[in-house]
Amino acid sequence: MPSANTTFTIATLPGDGIGVEILPPTMALLDTLAAHFGSFSFKFDVRRDCGAAYYRECGEDCSKAAFECARAADAILLGAMGLPDVRLPSGTEIAPHLRMREEFGLYAGVRPVKAFPNTLRRLADPRAEKIDLVILRESTEGLFYTQGRGEVIGDSEARETLRITRPTTEKLCDTAFQIARRRKAKGGKGLVTCVDKANVFRAFAFFRKIFDERARLNPDITAAHNYVDAQALDLVRRPWDFDVLVMENMFGDILSDLGGGLVGGMGMAPCAELGDSHGLFQPAHGSAPDIAGCDLANPTATILSAAMMLDWLSVRSGHAALGDAAVMLEAAVDAAFTARQLRPKEFGGDQGLVAATAAVNTALETIMHARG
Repeated sequence: MPSANTTFTIATLPGDGIGVEILPPTMALLDTLAAHFGSFSFKFDVRRDCGAAYYRECGEDCSKAAFECARAADAILLGAMGLPDVRLPSGTEIAPHLRMREEFGLYAGVRPVKAFPNTLRRLADPRAEKIDLVILRESTEGLFYTQGRGEVIGDSEARETLRITRPTTEKLCDTAFQIARRRKAKGGKGLVTCVDKANVFRAFAFFRKIFDERARLNPDITAAHNYVDAQALDLVRRPWDFDVLVMENMFGDILSDLGGGLVGGMGMAPCAELGDSHGLFQPAHGSAPDIAGCDLANPTATILSAAMMLDWLSVRSGHAALGDAAVMLEAAVDAAFTARQLRPKEFGGDQGLVAATAAVNTALETIMHARG
């Protein structure tokens, strides 16, 4: 059992662009929750020696000290990494968090796609208000396995390698069924859909085979299949019909952005990257250097990522109050949108980062007061 007052160390990596702006107000919300509950607190170890700006200055994407800080922390909270004008010699962008995925075994990329009240709807169908699904993206192999390993032969051919392994795919599928089971307990559909291209590629037929094996071990959850091209179509035609979608890395990278677009934009897209021993939490959007310093960023994805961090820490530590805090933080976002107090400029509102965060804080204070 956790002690009465437990301090959790959070490796805090602001990174680049708006990442530097969106983390401090989110940290303040977390401290507000800690003060309310009184049974836990946070030590934010803020490291600026990681990201594209650091690479431009020092020639490395992440210092050894920052990397080891992330390894030792109870959780990692990341802002955004990368700048379009800062590239490695290979021509690819600076992305130290991809190394963290591999080094820390962060195989499960959890990407919620949820329609909040009074937010932008890309689909006119009234059922779009019911969109509430999770894209589970394998984050250490698939086509991304080849990151840094690809080759250009002469100037006439380039090759990358896609890798699917049984141990990682089994853990990924088990995570999908666990997420679906937790959602079902709260009224969810209890459905996991395997998204692949098994009709063409042997690697995806292998992925599907493992999914079916794990599905048989989880008979309380409905298992389904969809080819990735059909799934892209169905996310436009009927996204409200889905619950948990599990897929390879590149497919998840693409479809999760589509999902973000369905519910308002990437400023609404939180993300957790989970392994057996580590968890990294970040908004799924980029560093948006074109709006950095302009008080234009939408903090919603970062705040919701922090709520996911609280929930994960609760499960890992057995500290139930963290789970209650997670519920309160997401409820504050929902309440602020419902009351039209939260109106991000990202999709036509009149609030920048400061005002939008204040709206969530006001809603959170109201909820904490009501619940005692």
